[in-house]
Amino acid sequence: MSTGPGADSAPAPTTHDTPDDPIERKSSMFRSLKVRNYRLFFLGQVVSNTGTWMQRIAQDWLVLSLTGSATAVGVTTALQFLPMLLFGLYGGVLVDRLPKRPTLLVTQTSMAITGLALAALTLTGRVEVWHVYVAAFAVGLATVVDNPARQSFVSEMVGPDQLQNAVSLNSANFQSARMIGPAVAGLLITGVGTGWAFLFNGLSYVAPIAGLLLMRARELHPVQRAPRGKGQLREGLSYVAGRPELIWPIVLVGFVGTFAFNFPVYLSAFADEVFHVGAGTYSLFNTLMAVGSVTGALLAARRGTARMRLLAAAALVFGAVEIVAAVTPSLWLFALLMIPLGVFGMTVNVTANTGLQMATDPAMRGRVMALYMMVFLGGSPVGAPIVGWITDTYGARVGLATGGAVAALAALTIGLILARVGGLRLAVGWNAGHPRVRFVPREEREELARAA
Repeated sequence: MSTGPGADSAPAPTTHDTPDDPIERKSSMFRSLKVRNYRLFFLGQVVSNTGTWMQRIAQDWLVLSLTGSATAVGVTTALQFLPMLLFGLYGGVLVDRLPKRPTLLVTQTSMAITGLALAALTLTGRVEVWHVYVAAFAVGLATVVDNPARQSFVSEMVGPDQLQNAVSLNSANFQSARMIGPAVAGLLITGVGTGWAFLFNGLSYVAPIAGLLLMRARELHPVQRAPRGKGQLREGLSYVAGRPELIWPIVLVGFVGTFAFNFPVYLSAFADEVFHVGAGTYSLFNTLMAVGSVTGALLAARRGTARMRLLAAAALVFGAVEIVAAVTPSLWLFALLMIPLGVFGMTVNVTANTGLQMATDPAMRGRVMALYMMVFLGGSPVGAPIVGWITDTYGARVGLATGGAVAALAALTIGLILARVGGLRLAVGWNAGHPRVRFVPREEREELARAA
């Protein structure tokens, strides 16, 4: 797809940062790590993401220990996501106005202070549940600015040619921490207490802060910041609404995130009600999905482009696999299906993220990515009560199948819309004795028809 307006505003990467050979660019899975600034960022995120997952586990366990209430745990999660739903678009406006690196230094420092404060309260035995609520809400407020700033800063570190690879590696980074962080948190909680997990998280921000400070400003790809003015939020929404290559992927991600990505609801119900197993098997489901997510992110890192047809196809297959998993009678087959679910779910995430950034003018990127993150992250809390009611009323299998059907139907519908907008038509033919179905430009299809 087109890189969109503004993609050329960043200077071309230097020769040592980007291989000249297109084949080498496509085959090097870790090519963006050759860029010094991004390498510093990536290594800092390895440590910080692990601490973040540790705090999530410790936070939920602490609230449960203090209150004995699962509802209180849900309130904590809601408070952490609520700021993104309320102020996410305003965060994008701020990100477009502000320089990204100083902004990230502020947000990362504020989250470090929150973790250290929670550690001090817990280790001294003075912590109360309202302290955890305040900390969760404070982290959510920082995320309103931190998330779109980190998303849009990637292109400033690596430039447009390396963008897909860097976004994919970021996703692999986060999913790897998702496997490691909870395990380490469990050892700390059972061994020395939840306060030490909070302490590790607070100290883990030293790594990304140091990385940001050590970056070479002259090697960044500067972009023009949006001037301060009235109506910038409305301007951002109008910008997205007027571009099919932006609005439809966001709509698709909204449907998938709201109905198909509610795995805490689906997997816990399958573990408890369908297969009658314990928390260990539920953890296994999540671990296998994380393995698939890392695999999907690394496969995305090998690709050189982010095509909207890939986004629609991945969402369609993702929904289809959910439907298959919903009717699977075997526990182990269901568990194994978590791997392709992770692969295709991550493909949807990375392709949408990269495609939106590449198609967006740099001056609008913060607002566009804030809208994307608001829809993607905010969709699950909104959809959870809906899919939870379906699951409770009609059973776990119907709930999961419904989520998969919504994702598949949305992917099919929006894929056809994007194909029509792009002037593509369905072409059916044969290749090496096998049927081949693909979308091609109208002119190419007419040539194929004449040749036939």
